[in-house]
Amino acid sequence: MLKSLIVATGLLLVAARAVAADPAPLVEAEWLNDHLDDDNLVVLDVRSSIDDGGDRDSFEQAHIPGSLYSSYTDDGWRETRDEVVGLLPPVKDLERLIGGLGIGNDDTVVIVPAGTGATDFGSAARVYWTFMVLGHDRVSILDGGFAGWQQQGYEVARGEPASREVADFEANLREELIATTEEVEAARESQAQLVDARPVDYFRGETVSPAVRAAGTIPGSINLPHHSLLQDRDNAFYLDSEGLQSRINEAELDPKARTVSYCNTAHWAATDWFVLSEIAGFDNVTLYDGSMAEWTLSGSRPVEKVKRGLGRLLDFFD
Repeated sequence: MLKSLIVATGLLLVAARAVAADPAPLVEAEWLNDHLDDDNLVVLDVRSSIDDGGDRDSFEQAHIPGSLYSSYTDDGWRETRDEVVGLLPPVKDLERLIGGLGIGNDDTVVIVPAGTGATDFGSAARVYWTFMVLGHDRVSILDGGFAGWQQQGYEVARGEPASREVADFEANLREELIATTEEVEAARESQAQLVDARPVDYFRGETVSPAVRAAGTIPGSINLPHHSLLQDRDNAFYLDSEGLQSRINEAELDPKARTVSYCNTAHWAATDWFVLSEIAGFDNVTLYDGSMAEWTLSGSRPVEKVKRGLGRLLDFFD
Protein backbone atom coordinates (compact mmCIF):
# COMPACT_ATOMS: atom_id res chain seq x y z
CA MET A 1 0.00 0.00 0.00
CA LEU A 2 2.72 2.46 0.99
CA LYS A 3 4.62 1.96 -2.27
CA SER A 4 1.58 3.05 -4.25
CA LEU A 5 1.17 6.03 -1.93
CA ILE A 6 4.79 7.03 -2.46
CA VAL A 7 4.34 6.75 -6.23
CA ALA A 8 1.19 8.82 -5.98
CA THR A 9 3.05 11.35 -3.87
CA GLY A 10 5.69 11.58 -6.58
CA LEU A 11 3.02 12.23 -9.17
CA LEU A 12 1.55 14.90 -6.95
CA LEU A 13 4.96 16.52 -6.67
CA VAL A 14 5.22 16.70 -10.45
CA ALA A 15 1.75 18.15 -10.76
CA ALA A 16 2.45 20.59 -7.94
CA ARG A 17 5.18 22.26 -9.95
CA ALA A 18 2.50 24.18 -11.77
CA VAL A 19 0.54 25.10 -8.64
CA ALA A 20 2.70 26.00 -5.65
CA ALA A 21 -0.37 26.44 -3.47
CA ASP A 22 -0.99 22.67 -3.40
CA PRO A 23 2.27 20.79 -2.69
CA ALA A 24 2.56 17.31 -1.20
CA PRO A 25 3.09 16.97 2.58
CA LEU A 26 6.78 16.20 2.00
CA VAL A 27 8.66 18.13 -0.70
CA GLU A 28 12.14 17.79 -2.12
CA ALA A 29 14.75 20.53 -2.35
CA GLU A 30 14.43 20.52 -6.14
CA TRP A 31 10.70 21.26 -5.91
CA LEU A 32 11.25 24.07 -3.44
CA ASN A 33 14.02 25.59 -5.53
CA ASP A 34 11.70 25.61 -8.55
CA HIS A 35 8.95 27.39 -6.59
CA LEU A 36 10.84 29.91 -4.45
CA ASP A 37 9.49 32.83 -6.45
CA ASP A 38 5.87 31.67 -6.49
CA ASP A 39 3.23 33.97 -5.07
CA ASN A 40 2.05 33.16 -1.55
CA LEU A 41 4.83 30.65 -0.94
CA VAL A 42 6.38 31.03 2.51
CA VAL A 43 9.54 29.19 3.59
CA LEU A 44 9.51 28.89 7.38
CA ASP A 45 12.82 27.86 8.97
CA VAL A 46 12.23 26.46 12.48
CA ARG A 47 15.72 25.24 13.35
CA SER A 48 16.74 25.29 17.00
CA SER A 49 19.38 23.81 19.30
CA ILE A 50 17.72 20.38 19.01
CA ASP A 51 20.27 17.99 17.46
CA ASP A 52 22.69 20.93 17.25
CA GLY A 53 20.48 22.49 14.60
CA GLY A 54 21.44 26.07 15.39
CA ASP A 55 19.56 29.25 16.25
CA ARG A 56 18.80 32.68 14.84
CA ASP A 57 22.51 33.49 14.54
CA SER A 58 23.20 30.38 12.48
CA PHE A 59 20.13 31.16 10.38
CA GLU A 60 21.57 34.59 9.61
CA GLN A 61 24.83 32.94 8.60
CA ALA A 62 23.12 30.69 6.05
CA HIS A 63 19.52 29.99 5.02
CA ILE A 64 17.27 29.34 2.04
CA PRO A 65 16.73 32.62 0.15
CA GLY A 66 13.60 34.46 1.24
CA SER A 67 13.08 32.38 4.39
CA LEU A 68 11.29 33.47 7.51
CA TYR A 69 12.70 32.31 10.84
CA SER A 70 10.93 31.17 14.01
CA SER A 71 12.67 29.14 16.71
CA TYR A 72 10.75 25.96 17.42
CA THR A 73 11.91 25.92 21.04
CA ASP A 74 11.76 29.62 21.91
CA ASP A 75 8.93 31.30 20.02
CA GLY A 76 5.80 29.74 21.51
CA TRP A 77 4.97 26.74 19.31
CA ARG A 78 4.48 24.71 22.52
CA GLU A 79 3.94 25.61 26.15
CA THR A 80 4.04 24.23 29.67
CA ARG A 81 0.65 24.29 31.36
CA ASP A 82 -0.52 22.73 34.62
CA GLU A 83 2.91 21.11 35.03
CA VAL A 84 2.69 19.39 31.64
CA VAL A 85 5.42 20.17 29.10
CA GLY A 86 4.86 20.54 25.37
CA LEU A 87 1.16 21.32 25.13
CA LEU A 88 -0.53 23.09 22.23
CA PRO A 89 -0.86 26.78 23.18
CA PRO A 90 -4.24 28.54 23.06
CA VAL A 91 -5.50 29.17 19.54
CA LYS A 92 -5.35 32.96 19.93
CA ASP A 93 -1.68 32.78 20.88
CA LEU A 94 -0.92 30.68 17.81
CA GLU A 95 -2.87 33.04 15.58
CA ARG A 96 -0.74 35.91 16.86
CA LEU A 97 2.46 33.93 16.40
CA ILE A 98 1.70 32.88 12.84
CA GLY A 99 0.14 36.17 11.78
CA GLY A 100 3.06 38.02 13.35
CA LEU A 101 5.40 36.14 11.04
CA GLY A 102 3.41 37.51 8.11
CA ILE A 103 1.70 34.21 7.28
CA GLY A 104 -1.93 34.44 6.19
CA ASN A 105 -4.61 31.90 5.43
CA ASP A 106 -3.91 32.00 1.69
CA ASP A 107 -0.20 31.26 2.03
CA THR A 108 1.48 27.95 1.31
CA VAL A 109 4.01 27.17 4.04
CA VAL A 110 7.08 24.96 3.60
CA ILE A 111 8.56 24.14 7.00
CA VAL A 112 12.34 23.74 7.09
CA PRO A 113 13.98 21.88 9.99
CA ALA A 114 17.73 21.96 10.45
CA GLY A 115 18.00 18.47 8.98
CA THR A 116 20.62 17.51 11.56
CA GLY A 117 18.87 14.63 13.33
CA ALA A 118 15.79 12.51 13.82
CA THR A 119 14.64 14.54 16.84
CA ASP A 120 15.08 17.72 14.80
CA PHE A 121 12.67 16.37 12.16
CA GLY A 122 10.09 16.20 14.93
CA SER A 123 10.25 19.99 15.17
CA ALA A 124 8.97 20.35 11.62
CA ALA A 125 6.42 17.57 12.10
CA ARG A 126 5.06 19.22 15.25
CA VAL A 127 4.76 22.63 13.56
CA TYR A 128 3.14 20.93 10.54
CA TRP A 129 0.60 19.26 12.85
CA THR A 130 -0.05 22.61 14.53
CA PHE A 131 -0.91 24.22 11.20
CA MET A 132 -3.22 21.31 10.38
CA VAL A 133 -4.92 21.56 13.78
CA LEU A 134 -5.52 25.23 13.04
CA GLY A 135 -7.21 24.31 9.75
CA HIS A 136 -4.36 25.32 7.46
CA ASP A 137 -3.88 22.57 4.84
CA ARG A 138 -1.36 24.39 2.66
CA VAL A 139 1.68 23.19 4.53
CA SER A 140 4.63 20.90 3.73
CA ILE A 141 7.95 19.80 5.19
CA LEU A 142 11.24 20.06 3.31
CA ASP A 143 12.76 16.57 3.27
CA GLY A 144 16.37 16.76 4.46
CA GLY A 145 15.83 20.22 5.95
CA PHE A 146 18.40 22.96 5.53
CA ALA A 147 21.28 20.48 5.79
CA GLY A 148 19.88 18.63 2.79
CA TRP A 149 19.39 21.89 0.90
CA GLN A 150 23.05 22.76 1.40
CA GLN A 151 24.17 19.23 0.68
CA GLN A 152 22.47 19.32 -2.71
CA GLY A 153 24.18 22.55 -3.67
CA TYR A 154 21.25 24.97 -3.81
CA GLU A 155 21.64 28.70 -3.28
CA VAL A 156 22.22 29.93 0.27
CA ALA A 157 21.54 33.45 1.53
CA ARG A 158 22.91 35.40 4.50
CA GLY A 159 21.45 38.07 6.72
CA GLU A 160 18.21 38.67 8.58
CA PRO A 161 14.95 36.81 7.83
CA ALA A 162 12.72 38.05 5.06
CA SER A 163 10.34 40.82 6.09
CA ARG A 164 6.57 40.41 5.68
CA GLU A 165 3.72 42.57 6.91
CA VAL A 166 1.77 41.25 9.86
CA ALA A 167 -1.07 39.09 8.55
CA ASP A 168 -4.53 38.30 9.88
CA PHE A 169 -4.28 34.55 10.36
CA GLU A 170 -7.60 33.02 11.45
CA ALA A 171 -7.71 29.47 12.76
CA ASN A 172 -10.43 26.89 12.20
CA LEU A 173 -9.70 24.43 15.01
CA ARG A 174 -9.77 20.72 14.14
CA GLU A 175 -10.21 19.08 17.51
CA GLU A 176 -10.38 15.68 15.83
CA LEU A 177 -6.59 15.78 15.35
CA ILE A 178 -5.97 16.15 19.10
CA ALA A 179 -6.29 13.25 21.54
CA THR A 180 -7.16 14.09 25.13
CA THR A 181 -6.26 12.00 28.15
CA GLU A 182 -9.88 10.91 28.44
CA GLU A 183 -9.87 9.77 24.82
CA VAL A 184 -6.66 7.81 25.37
CA GLU A 185 -8.22 6.10 28.39
CA ALA A 186 -11.24 5.19 26.26
CA ALA A 187 -8.98 4.02 23.42
CA ARG A 188 -7.49 1.37 25.72
CA GLU A 189 -10.90 -0.24 25.96
CA SER A 190 -11.66 -0.07 22.23
CA GLN A 191 -10.04 -1.23 19.01
CA ALA A 192 -7.90 1.92 18.75
CA GLN A 193 -4.12 1.66 18.34
CA LEU A 194 -1.87 3.47 20.80
CA VAL A 195 1.50 4.10 19.15
CA ASP A 196 4.46 4.95 21.38
CA ALA A 197 7.00 6.86 19.26
CA ARG A 198 9.83 6.73 21.81
CA PRO A 199 13.02 4.70 21.47
CA VAL A 200 12.70 1.16 22.83
CA ASP A 201 14.54 1.92 26.09
CA TYR A 202 11.82 4.44 27.01
CA PHE A 203 9.11 2.01 25.88
CA ARG A 204 10.56 -0.72 28.11
CA GLY A 205 10.92 1.65 31.06
CA GLU A 206 14.71 1.49 31.14
CA THR A 207 14.99 5.25 30.52
CA VAL A 208 12.72 7.99 31.86
CA SER A 209 12.35 11.54 30.56
CA PRO A 210 12.60 14.35 33.16
CA ALA A 211 9.15 15.44 31.95
CA VAL A 212 7.60 12.08 32.91
CA ARG A 213 6.88 10.81 36.42
CA ALA A 214 6.97 7.06 35.87
CA ALA A 215 8.89 4.64 33.66
CA GLY A 216 7.15 2.54 31.07
CA THR A 217 4.43 2.87 28.48
CA ILE A 218 0.63 3.03 28.32
CA PRO A 219 -0.63 -0.57 28.54
CA GLY A 220 -1.42 -2.13 25.20
CA SER A 221 0.72 0.27 23.19
CA ILE A 222 2.70 -0.55 20.06
CA ASN A 223 6.25 0.77 19.74
CA LEU A 224 7.17 2.57 16.50
CA PRO A 225 10.37 4.48 17.34
CA HIS A 226 10.43 7.85 15.61
CA HIS A 227 14.12 7.66 14.70
CA SER A 228 13.57 4.40 12.78
CA LEU A 229 11.55 6.38 10.23
CA LEU A 230 14.48 8.56 9.18
CA GLN A 231 17.87 7.92 7.66
CA ASP A 232 21.16 9.80 7.72
CA ARG A 233 22.47 10.51 4.23
CA ASP A 234 25.86 12.15 4.52
CA ASN A 235 24.90 14.13 7.65
CA ALA A 236 21.48 15.24 6.44
CA PHE A 237 18.39 13.47 7.75
CA TYR A 238 15.66 12.42 5.33
CA LEU A 239 12.46 10.46 5.80
CA ASP A 240 13.24 6.83 4.98
CA SER A 241 10.51 6.46 2.35
CA GLU A 242 11.71 3.05 1.15
CA GLY A 243 11.78 1.58 4.65
CA LEU A 244 8.52 2.98 6.02
CA GLN A 245 6.31 0.10 4.91
CA SER A 246 8.53 -2.51 6.57
CA ARG A 247 8.59 -0.51 9.82
CA ILE A 248 4.80 -0.27 9.78
CA ASN A 249 4.45 -3.96 8.94
CA GLU A 250 6.81 -4.96 11.74
CA ALA A 251 4.69 -2.97 14.18
CA GLU A 252 1.56 -4.73 12.83
CA LEU A 253 -0.35 -1.47 12.56
CA ASP A 254 -3.79 -1.39 10.96
CA PRO A 255 -4.30 1.60 8.62
CA LYS A 256 -8.07 1.41 9.13
CA ALA A 257 -7.99 1.54 12.93
CA ARG A 258 -8.21 4.74 14.95
CA THR A 259 -4.62 5.53 15.90
CA VAL A 260 -3.20 7.70 18.69
CA SER A 261 0.47 8.72 18.56
CA TYR A 262 2.30 9.78 21.72
CA CYS A 263 5.76 9.96 23.32
CA ASN A 264 7.03 11.94 26.33
CA THR A 265 5.85 15.42 25.32
CA ALA A 266 4.38 14.88 21.81
CA HIS A 267 7.52 15.92 19.95
CA TRP A 268 8.83 12.56 18.70
CA ALA A 269 5.21 11.48 18.35
CA ALA A 270 4.64 14.21 15.78
CA THR A 271 6.97 12.32 13.43
CA ASP A 272 4.91 9.15 13.81
CA TRP A 273 1.71 11.14 13.32
CA PHE A 274 3.10 12.74 10.15
CA VAL A 275 4.28 9.44 8.68
CA LEU A 276 1.11 7.50 9.48
CA SER A 277 -1.38 10.22 8.63
CA GLU A 278 0.25 12.18 5.82
CA ILE A 279 2.54 9.65 4.10
CA ALA A 280 1.12 6.17 4.80
CA GLY A 281 -2.49 7.33 4.49
CA PHE A 282 -3.90 5.93 7.74
CA ASP A 283 -7.58 6.81 8.05
CA ASN A 284 -7.74 8.38 11.51
CA VAL A 285 -4.59 9.46 13.36
CA THR A 286 -4.51 11.81 16.33
CA LEU A 287 -1.66 13.21 18.43
CA TYR A 288 -1.82 13.05 22.23
CA ASP A 289 -0.07 16.31 23.00
CA GLY A 290 -0.10 15.63 26.74
CA SER A 291 1.62 12.29 26.12
CA MET A 292 3.39 10.50 29.00
CA ALA A 293 4.02 13.81 30.76
CA GLU A 294 0.28 14.19 31.31
CA TRP A 295 -0.55 10.49 31.55
CA THR A 296 1.76 10.00 34.55
CA LEU A 297 1.05 13.34 36.25
CA SER A 298 -1.69 12.23 38.65
CA GLY A 299 -0.13 8.91 39.62
CA SER A 300 -3.46 7.16 39.10
CA ARG A 301 -3.14 5.86 35.54
CA PRO A 302 -1.53 2.54 34.63
CA VAL A 303 1.84 2.22 32.97
CA GLU A 304 3.50 -0.90 31.71
CA LYS A 305 7.08 -2.15 31.65
CA VAL A 306 8.58 -4.72 29.33
CA LYS A 307 11.27 -6.93 30.81
CA ARG A 308 14.21 -7.27 28.46
CA GLY A 309 14.28 -10.70 26.86
CA LEU A 310 10.80 -11.67 28.09
CA GLY A 311 7.55 -11.49 26.22
CA ARG A 312 5.44 -10.70 29.24
CA LEU A 313 4.65 -7.23 30.51
CA LEU A 314 4.50 -5.86 34.02
CA ASP A 315 1.47 -3.69 34.82
CA PHE A 316 1.57 -1.27 37.68
CA PHE A 317 0.15 2.03 38.84
CA ASP A 318 2.75 4.74 39.39
